[in-house]
Amino acid sequence: MAVTGHDLQGDPPATNKVADRRGVKVLMAGLGKRLRIAWRSVGKLVGAVFFSSLAQRIIVLNLAGLAVLVLGILFLNQWRTGLIDARLQSLRVQGEIIASAIAASATVDSDVITVNPDRLIELKTGDAVSSLSFFDPALEFPINPERVAPLLRNLVTPTKTRARIYDKEGLLILDSDNLYARGEVLRSLAKPQDGTGFFLFDWWNTLMAWLPGDDFPQYQEYGADEGTRYPEVASALTGAASAIVRVDAKHQLVVSVAVPVQRVRATVGVLLLSTNPGEIDQIDTAERWGILRIALVAAAVTIILSLLLAGTIAGPLRRLAGAAERVQNSATMRAEIPDFSDRADEVGHLSRALRSMTSALYNRIEAIERFAADVAHELKNPLTSLRSAVETLPRAKRAEDRERLHAIIQHDVKRLDRLISDISNASRLDAELARQSAEVVDVEKLVETMVSIQKDLAAGVNVDVILDKRSGRPAATALGHDSRLAQVFNNLIDNAVSFSPPGGAVHVAVLTSETEITVTVTDEGPGIRGDISRIFQRFYTDRPDGEHFGDHSGLGLSISKQIIEAHKGSITAENRTDRSGAKFVVKLRRAAVEKPRK
Repeated sequence: MAVTGHDLQGDPPATNKVADRRGVKVLMAGLGKRLRIAWRSVGKLVGAVFFSSLAQRIIVLNLAGLAVLVLGILFLNQWRTGLIDARLQSLRVQGEIIASAIAASATVDSDVITVNPDRLIELKTGDAVSSLSFFDPALEFPINPERVAPLLRNLVTPTKTRARIYDKEGLLILDSDNLYARGEVLRSLAKPQDGTGFFLFDWWNTLMAWLPGDDFPQYQEYGADEGTRYPEVASALTGAASAIVRVDAKHQLVVSVAVPVQRVRATVGVLLLSTNPGEIDQIDTAERWGILRIALVAAAVTIILSLLLAGTIAGPLRRLAGAAERVQNSATMRAEIPDFSDRADEVGHLSRALRSMTSALYNRIEAIERFAADVAHELKNPLTSLRSAVETLPRAKRAEDRERLHAIIQHDVKRLDRLISDISNASRLDAELARQSAEVVDVEKLVETMVSIQKDLAAGVNVDVILDKRSGRPAATALGHDSRLAQVFNNLIDNAVSFSPPGGAVHVAVLTSETEITVTVTDEGPGIRGDISRIFQRFYTDRPDGEHFGDHSGLGLSISKQIIEAHKGSITAENRTDRSGAKFVVKLRRAAVEKPRK
């Protein structure tokens, strides 16, 4: 197959373009990735340098606010604009005074006056011409440099401005910079100082010179015969004063005002007044320097106050953080949290919260340790008995011995099952109470339900359970968990029934007040014979004589106390004073319930 010239010359350039575009995309993707990495690195560096601690953050943020205020004053204030306007106004007034003086000094050097009739006829009312111009054009009042120079020198010297006089053709007649008084220069032009001597402020002035803001035209010096190239001079030659603001090559302001020199409504020349380059900038620089000095003093005061503020905030927080770390790392001793509870601010609140949390944490750790020790001790007894029975069982020869060992094994297994169940309930009780939301519980109805249930069970052992009439007018409502409160009341009534003799009675009473609800369970048994202070301890049992050992785990009253304390209440036990028997008192906070509106 023949290959055409199009195939040889057209396809390779297209392929090259595709490859170039792919290369550009890969290059841009790589550049973007490098820029993102660099940005993250800069952010991390700035955070590590300026925001690594709370004290640095306070200082940097306070200084940032001060810097924004100072920069706004220096960059956005109206001082520079007002200064330019004031200088323009003063130059205009000065120019009008000098122009009037120059016009008054103009004379005619001629002894003969002739009238030109043609000019007299052509004169129209309102023409801006001299009153003598219709006689002879040569009789127009000229500006005599020899007469005007001393006057100009005396008027311009105190103002330190440059004055130039142009004739009607734009030709320079006089320049105050070139006037000499008997061999001496009129004034010595002082060069503006290049810097303030303070490098930071010099950098600031350089930055302000490059920032956008003042959009003034560039100043350019023209020749002696090019006066009309100045826009303000050209405008003044028409009879109207004009002013313009420019900047030189060093970005220094030059304010110029051109005023027409008129004699009898005729413009005979133009007076151009201009400021020296940098005159206004020096005043502006001095003002900025004053503001910057105030800003430096304010910055020093801000740093000192920030350090004091950081000392009252960051210092205590650092101590609290160190104490929290010691609590985390300390496994054998209690780490004390610094006490700032006398402070009424957030630091004091944080200190109180940390101290309370740490105390609760240590108490919880100690309770867990005691609970683990008690569990190990209680589990060890049935395990030891069970192990002994299992080891003895193969050696038993008689049937009655084997039956007795089987009974022991079954009893110990049931005891272990009961212990493990009660231990499991006790261990997850706090978590369940924390997860479940509290609701309004009618304690009176809950007690009535528990009494009715226990009344039927107690009838089998010939014990009567009686609910006394409620005392108190407020409703018996409380915030809590009805199932757990029912567990408490059921446990108390069941214990009272188990200690009551046949034919005895268990009385349950509910008393309400404005702030609390009191539930009392009283029995007619032998009372609490052991240590009353240990009655709510885990695994403590003081059972009636007729019951077998190990039928109860000893966790019922402990769990009941745990539930009541989780409801911000209290439970106590005591012996009756009127007769034999025990009395348990449960107190709960009463919750007011709004009545529905009819």
